[in-house]
Amino acid sequence: MPPGTRELPMRIRLRRRAVRCRLRRALSAGAVLLLLIPVYGCRVELTPPGAPTAWPAESARHWQWQWQLSGPLDPNVDADVFLLDPVRTTTAETADLRARDRRLVCQVHVGSLLPDDADASRFPETVRGAAGHRPGSRWLDVRQWDTLEPVLADRMRLCRGKGFGAVVLADADGYLHRSGFPLGFDDQLVFNRRLATLARSLDLSPGLLNDVPQVAALAPDFDFAVNEECVRLGLCAKLLAFTEAGKPVFHVEYTGSTTDFCVTTVGYGFTSMRKERTLDAWRISCALP
Repeated sequence: MPPGTRELPMRIRLRRRAVRCRLRRALSAGAVLLLLIPVYGCRVELTPPGAPTAWPAESARHWQWQWQLSGPLDPNVDADVFLLDPVRTTTAETADLRARDRRLVCQVHVGSLLPDDADASRFPETVRGAAGHRPGSRWLDVRQWDTLEPVLADRMRLCRGKGFGAVVLADADGYLHRSGFPLGFDDQLVFNRRLATLARSLDLSPGLLNDVPQVAALAPDFDFAVNEECVRLGLCAKLLAFTEAGKPVFHVEYTGSTTDFCVTTVGYGFTSMRKERTLDAWRISCALP
């Protein structure tokens, strides 16, 4: 018998044994997979936030809204749109409101910071200016986009992670105040447009808070506006750039009777209400057509 002929059957048996081992392992893995499939198939999937909030022109002007930044959240307020603080509001609260088909807007301060903000240490002294209108706050140098953008993006991501579909930009008008920086109209315009683009990149619908002098220029960049006291200040007509484009304006007055100012604002197509400056749950809304 030629050398090596006895070794051949042994090799064949070893190969067959290896194949059988691989098949057993594959069958075992398949069995585990089959056991796991029913488990995942029975799980209740949470509805993700989805796309940015849509503001259909034909119905948005008929929505009521609520703006609450202090006190225990009242989810039972008869409102279609809730504007809330993303830090104070819990994921459970946003999930509850979304289950009720409410549209959620988070308020993000983009032009100022407070010393007790969780991310305050991320703002270097070079971007901190004079005292802001919130007690203890300081204006930010909006010209330094490369420094501010990562922090503001994370503030918006917090909104998205908690289930908000829209963001309204607060303190986006530092050029109108003594900010400690030589901010001009164009500096603010560039900054606000960058913020609107940033919000969209994070699947958030951008809204403009106040900054009335720039409304005409910024209306094409934003999906909705939030305004404080345009009746008292005689500025409501300037917000028509939004309503004439089919975009909602959510308006609040802190003084006066709804009997008086609602006639004006509802005529403009705004969604209006009376609130206390503390922005707790209390409100008196204007009747809508």
